[in-house]
Amino acid sequence: MKAVVLAAGEGTRMWPLAATKPKHLLPVAGKPIISYILQALAQNSVRDILMVVGFKGDQIELALGDGARYGVNIEYLNQPRWSGTASALKVAHAAAGDEPFLAIYGDLWVSSAAVQAVVEKSQESSKVMGVVRVENPSQFGVVTLRRERLVAIREKPSKPRQTEGWVNSGVYVLDEEVFEAVERTSKSKRAEYELTSSLQHLLDEGKEVMGAVIAREDWMDVGRPWDLLEANERILANLPHRVNGTVEQGAVLKGPIWLEESASIKSGSYVEGPVYIGRESRVGPNARIRPSTSIEDNVLVGTSCEVKNSIIMAGTRVPHLSYIGDSIIGEGCNLAAGTITANIRLDQRVLSLKVKGQLHSTGRKKLGVIMGDEVQTGINASIMPGVRVGSGSHIGPGTVIFKDVPAGHVVFVEQSLMQKPAKKR
Repeated sequence: MKAVVLAAGEGTRMWPLAATKPKHLLPVAGKPIISYILQALAQNSVRDILMVVGFKGDQIELALGDGARYGVNIEYLNQPRWSGTASALKVAHAAAGDEPFLAIYGDLWVSSAAVQAVVEKSQESSKVMGVVRVENPSQFGVVTLRRERLVAIREKPSKPRQTEGWVNSGVYVLDEEVFEAVERTSKSKRAEYELTSSLQHLLDEGKEVMGAVIAREDWMDVGRPWDLLEANERILANLPHRVNGTVEQGAVLKGPIWLEESASIKSGSYVEGPVYIGRESRVGPNARIRPSTSIEDNVLVGTSCEVKNSIIMAGTRVPHLSYIGDSIIGEGCNLAAGTITANIRLDQRVLSLKVKGQLHSTGRKKLGVIMGDEVQTGINASIMPGVRVGSGSHIGPGTVIFKDVPAGHVVFVEQSLMQKPAKKR
């Protein structure tokens, strides 16, 4: 069976993390998030992959190559206009052939068991949708089931009818008939050609689409920045202990630590797993790394710094005396001494962030900064919970950031200095 991976979208909901790279390449534990999809497919003997790319697709091709390192064979197909999942699938029509194929959205995290559930159900029907039971189903494509058969699909309904329900997982097995339905699909209210609309056409015509139940712990949609933190937590929960780098005498390691070759942990540092530390990265001396932290390649977390439940991307420097909690820091950032990321409100309420103009609950009481690439902070800069900082921005010394900073901006505090002779004693 072939698989079509839909990875063409721009990822505007992931701002600022996906402004400079496709959202599918955002890293977790040393690998791009999309690679976990490839891994799950390979574990189910689905190795021929049609990868539909669009926004910065050359970066995806460069990162994944021919797929050999993940045990798959990738053929790249370009979607010139990123106008929805149905139009993305249409790009793969000729290459998919006449046999049923697996289709999957590229911004998911799925386990091998999730793919297996859909593949096994395809032995009963040539059209299958993986379905997941979740809270707040209105954030997804809400599915009505009757005896394992789909009855209706409502894409992100504006008026929620239930607090829990079945939703579309974005994992399918489909056959040739779906392409006929795609041709008849009109733009949705969101101005996109959506695959769920195509499947609704098939349901309206009396065609059978079966639902394959996927366990909640085997699937998640990684569409917003805070979702990446949850994906990081899930992946690191199964991290094996492997120390190939250098650990100096006087450093303490507890729990599973994955330390890549050429990485080092200096004396006096305290590292509590699960923690991933990438190649050429250095922790310490006298640093503390707390659980569920991914430190990617060529990162410095230096003297007297503390990092908790965060992702720090490649090439970033946090040299000394800083705190990063429940945060995502982009590539090539430089955080000056005393940079502090606050991660909890004084009233301890769950944080909500605006995404594409709408307020969304993150479901998290603890959420620090979400920082794009190439950001610099001055000494003693402080960033309040849930603030996003766009790529290339500079935060001046002593500045307290309470709201989002657009890309390429400089934010600083002007001081009024008063000088006068000191009184003689």
